[in-house]
Amino acid sequence: MFGKGSRKLETIVGDGTRIAGKVSVEGTIRIDGTVEGDVQADWVVVGETGKIRGNTRTRGMIVGGCVEGNIEATETLELKEKATMVGEIHAPKLGVAEGAVFDGRARMKGAAEPAGIQEGNVRPLVPTKTGT
Repeated sequence: MFGKGSRKLETIVGDGTRIAGKVSVEGTIRIDGTVEGDVQADWVVVGETGKIRGNTRTRGMIVGGCVEGNIEATETLELKEKATMVGEIHAPKLGVAEGAVFDGRARMKGAAEPAGIQEGNVRPLVPTKTGT
């Protein structure tokens, strides 16, 4: 599912579960509940009932639910048809399915350039100047 060298699914946050605080996982995490805090894992899968409120750092991510925060993926990010994403995306490969909602901005540069996402805070989008 995730390509060469990936690990099996190792951590599950079930539907109805709420975690407050930073989550760090070696391997893959599937989120069907709610995580309020930053997430760091090799691979992240957000199910249709899943929600992340915080920044995410990962190699690859599939979003079927809701993410409010910034995502830094070194390999790939996919937004499924029922996904809602509000924040900034930095990933060299980005797929957005028809029906997905994305409110933010995306940078698709090489993995060697960090996005500058700060831990602990959902960084607001850069305000645009109107009337100029």
